Amino acid sequence: MEESTVKIIQNAAYLLASILFIRGLKGLTHPRTAVRGNLIGAVAMLIAIVATLWGGGIMSWTWIFAGLIVGTAAGAYLALTVEMTGMPQMVGLFNGFGGAASFLVAGGELIMSINRSQVAEDATAVATQTAGHGGLQFMIAVALSGIIGSVTLFGSIVAAGKLKELTFTFRGKKYWTSKSMLLPGRHFINGALFVLAIVLCVLIVKHPDTVAWYAILVVVAGALGILITIPIGGADMPVVIALLNSYSGLAACATGFVINNNVLIIAGSLVGASGLILTKIMCKAMNRSLGNVMFARLGPTADGPSADEIYEGKIKATSADEVAMLFDGAQRVVIVPGYGMAVSQAQHAVRDLATLLESRGINVDFAIHPVAGRMPGHMNVLLAEADIPYDKLREMDDINPELAQVDVALVLGANDVVNPVARTDPSSPIAGMPIIDVDKCRTVVVIKRSLSPGFAGIPNPLFAMDHTLMFFSDGKKAFVELVAAVKES
Repeated sequence: MEESTVKIIQNAAYLLASILFIRGLKGLTHPRTAVRGNLIGAVAMLIAIVATLWGGGIMSWTWIFAGLIVGTAAGAYLALTVEMTGMPQMVGLFNGFGGAASFLVAGGELIMSINRSQVAEDATAVATQTAGHGGLQFMIAVALSGIIGSVTLFGSIVAAGKLKELTFTFRGKKYWTSKSMLLPGRHFINGALFVLAIVLCVLIVKHPDTVAWYAILVVVAGALGILITIPIGGADMPVVIALLNSYSGLAACATGFVINNNVLIIAGSLVGASGLILTKIMCKAMNRSLGNVMFARLGPTADGPSADEIYEGKIKATSADEVAMLFDGAQRVVIVPGYGMAVSQAQHAVRDLATLLESRGINVDFAIHPVAGRMPGHMNVLLAEADIPYDKLREMDDINPELAQVDVALVLGANDVVNPVARTDPSSPIAGMPIIDVDKCRTVVVIKRSLSPGFAGIPNPLFAMDHTLMFFSDGKKAFVELVAAVKES
């Protein structure tokens, strides 16, 4: 088959794959079509891979199959063994792997370009080489792949560590990675690293015959990714995960220009754009700008009230039997899930209680905050796993006006997203952040293992209100006990 015909067929396949990518992405906007959207995206990726391999130019089928086997085995192992509480970390690492693939491919292409230039035998070959690989567009794309891909990889590793709540000891003091870690002079250091990275990009473009500048760029950009992410507290991780997802798409797009692959350019652009849109949604849900997330922190103010001042003598503990009695006269119940549901793997027990209450004529809804959990859509994923109908998942803006008519609100492990100081205290670090107004419900039952604060590090006055009862227990155990108590009541 002639090379021109092969190219036409390959580009037609790329066009089909691009259309399917867009359709698949559209399907992901709604849980009812999300599974189909995932399948469409997978088919699109298969078409893109087959078309790329069929188009020729393959260096070694041995390495391709070796990579396929290793990648499939690693992916299958992670998918089958990761716990739901570890899903945000895995998503963060996937973003990093995308960035790593981008800067490694770009670096490999740069080395190949240098080698081809060195073996060119005549001026015509050299001119052809300069117009393509080694040309201005190629070198700019290589530099962008290096800086964005490296920032994505190392920033994602730090983000995954924060989501895992890893700790380390320095000079005898224990530090939690999930907290804001403010380094002295961090803004100056980050600014200097960014300027240095830009200078290295210019050197790469001006000296296309050396790979040393590219290697240095990857190291500098990696340090920049680490130092940018370290100061950000765990409460901001949903925004950071969305932003790193966008970075991985932009790195892939740049790599598409490096290897002259149209479908990679399109797919990377889609991921980059959708990640930026999601980042904007997450920032809006927290009533914070992206700059505030990236360069500030979410933490307690120096003059804020202590937990003892808020809780002392005001906490009313309850039991499963007492909560079951509340349901006897209830017509509406709202369940507000938080990270505690993920930690305790309580979603199936939550579904059992909701089903039981509905069988007794009680209307049950789920109030979902956009940044509840550790990644965008975390609560939706958990509840979908338990086969809870989508129409029961109510967005914050949709359900807030109805909460004054709710008889019982069950808050499972959520903290900052139901903290009323966001509305009432302008000096609070979460002031202005939209919350789920459960404090307006007739009775609030908070299920937590302790009075420990959320990632924002501030106490929650909701726990001490007159109409709030604290059910101190593991989330899954509490809902199992509630199911048994309701059955016996």
